[in-house]
Amino acid sequence: MFNQILCGNHLDVLKRYPDNCFDMFLTSPPYDNLRDYEGYDFQFEPLAHALYRTLKPRGVGVWIVNDATVNGSEALTTAKQKIYFRETCGFNIHDTMIYLKNGPAYPSHDKYFQVFEYMFILSKDKPLVSNLLADRKNRWAGQKWGKKRTRRGKDGSMNRSDWSPNQGGEYGRRFNVWRYNVGYGYHDSDGYSSAHPATFPEKLAEDHILSWSNPGDVILDPMCGSGTTCKMAAKYQRHYIGIDISEKYCDLARKRLDRFTKQMTIFDMTGDNKEIPKQQSLFDE
Repeated sequence: MFNQILCGNHLDVLKRYPDNCFDMFLTSPPYDNLRDYEGYDFQFEPLAHALYRTLKPRGVGVWIVNDATVNGSEALTTAKQKIYFRETCGFNIHDTMIYLKNGPAYPSHDKYFQVFEYMFILSKDKPLVSNLLADRKNRWAGQKWGKKRTRRGKDGSMNRSDWSPNQGGEYGRRFNVWRYNVGYGYHDSDGYSSAHPATFPEKLAEDHILSWSNPGDVILDPMCGSGTTCKMAAKYQRHYIGIDISEKYCDLARKRLDRFTKQMTIFDMTGDNKEIPKQQSLFDE
């Protein structure tokens, strides 16, 4: 039932699954026709309800989206979807995170370069899993502020405080803006994702999967494209279901998962994992 790439309309495929069966979902929809997806499109509202129905109580969903500029104005897709998730579906907006890129895809001539996308962290009640990553190098590690530091209270008054996000060990919890290198050669370790018109980095999927799920959990990507979410789920001992309406991309994802699974089998037998290097953290500034 799990660990499959299924070809079809995700609304039809998800009807086969019972309520409350997925621990997490992670996906990036084809928003505002910014890319050509073999001529396919999707219906946001029924998918949002299907995701809520199939996500377990206290499960987490990650929805990565941005706005196109139409007739000189942003389309407001992100704002409309965020409101719909909460007000109509019933999701909590657990966090609004930023996926920061190292460069723009389409440089603009009349405004500052667009280098980010939104990552909405959705939950049904309080998240059951919150393995918050702590790889941000503390600039002031070990220093004690004592009573010299002040923080402004709700009423505007200044109060003495000994709290600081940089206190503690050498590394601290990340901020909610995550920066990644993007483009050919950066998104993956196998070269498969470049055959898809719109992908996100393996490291982004990895970081969310580690943050919001545990080994053995089941992770859904209803628009799986080249299979990045599924590959990272498999890498970290999670089960997965990937759905895509394009047979071309399903075939790409299956080949990618098959190759990766064979590699992992060899690694298990030999202990050699050099072909999948650990990426250096981009959160040490």
